[in-house]
Amino acid sequence: EKLRVSKPSNAYDFGQVVNAVNTNKDKAACADLLTITDPKTLPVLLSNKLEGEILLIFIQSLERYVAGKDPGLAYQHLFYLSKAERFKVVLALLSKNEKEEVQQLFDLLSESQSDQYSLEDLESLKKVYEL
Repeated sequence: EKLRVSKPSNAYDFGQVVNAVNTNKDKAACADLLTITDPKTLPVLLSNKLEGEILLIFIQSLERYVAGKDPGLAYQHLFYLSKAERFKVVLALLSKNEKEEVQQLFDLLSESQSDQYSLEDLESLKKVYEL
C-alpha cells in the first residue's frame, strides 16, 4: 500500500517522510512528496541529511513519475538538489550504475520540452552532476 504523503512543514517532518519512503522503496510516494514540495526549499528541508540512497530514490522517482508529466519540475528538483549540503560527497560515492540512472533522467529531460529550462541549462547542470 502506498504511503500517504502530506506537505512537510519543516526539515524534521521532511526527514521522517523521506526515511519512510526510502525504507519502503516507495517511489510513487516519493514522487508525491517531490510534487508537493517546492524545489527551492529542498536544500533547507534536506539540511545535512542527504545520503546516496536518498539521492537515488529521488532520481528514480523523478524519472519514473515526474519527468514525463512535468519535466520542468523534475529539472527544478535536480537543480536544487545540487545545492544541498553534502551533495558533492554523495555524488562522489555513487557507483557507475547509479551514475547511469542519473544520466537516464537527464536523457529523458533532454527529450522533453519545457519552458523551465533550455538544453544549455541541462548541459550545465549535467556538469554539476559530473556526467
